[in-house]
Amino acid sequence: MHSRLPPTQMSESFRMGALLAVTGGFFDVYTYLCRGKVFANAQTGNMVLLGISVSQGQWLAALQYLLPITAFAIGIAMAEWLKAKPHGRYIHWRQTVLLLEMLLVIVAAFLPQRANVAVNILVSFICALQVEAFRKVRGSAFATTMCTGNLRSATEQMMRWHFDKDPAALSRALRYFAVIAYFILGAALGTAFSLWLHEKAILLSCLPLGTAFLLMFHEKTK
Repeated sequence: MHSRLPPTQMSESFRMGALLAVTGGFFDVYTYLCRGKVFANAQTGNMVLLGISVSQGQWLAALQYLLPITAFAIGIAMAEWLKAKPHGRYIHWRQTVLLLEMLLVIVAAFLPQRANVAVNILVSFICALQVEAFRKVRGSAFATTMCTGNLRSATEQMMRWHFDKDPAALSRALRYFAVIAYFILGAALGTAFSLWLHEKAILLSCLPLGTAFLLMFHEKTK
């Protein structure tokens, strides 16, 4: 007889992970299609391109890659500062992160094409806030703005289930694969709306972010 999973924080629920994975996929497609073919969610590519630019003496190009890397680091620091800052009893610090994300999304939507570097810096900052504030789903480490680690963990858990026949490992693997699927769904939606609404498309990411904000008024989920 299987025991029921204990209640968890809403911020670690699968619903939250799915909503935020959709936004993560949306952000990545948006910056690629609408803001200069840049992936702003993760910084590995920017670090590689920074190294290439430095080796070729292209200092302006190097600065273009250094700025979002720096913004990502500042976003991580900001999330940790919000976590440590005292909050009222009616709003969680993670809800403050979501409100800040939505505010910056609105700013990004109204910046023109000539400000693409600024938009990519903003999105890098937003993604850093999100990936630092929402790090777990059902007690397992997840990322909602990038998928390499999720794919690694999903495959690891599948192999653990294969060798040990542990049903909990299978459940974890399926959750990882599901979050990856929601990320891809967000990318598909981002593609459709970016081709239709162009720079303003990012405003639609406020829908899952706002839904996540409201869900967090329910402290626990089964």
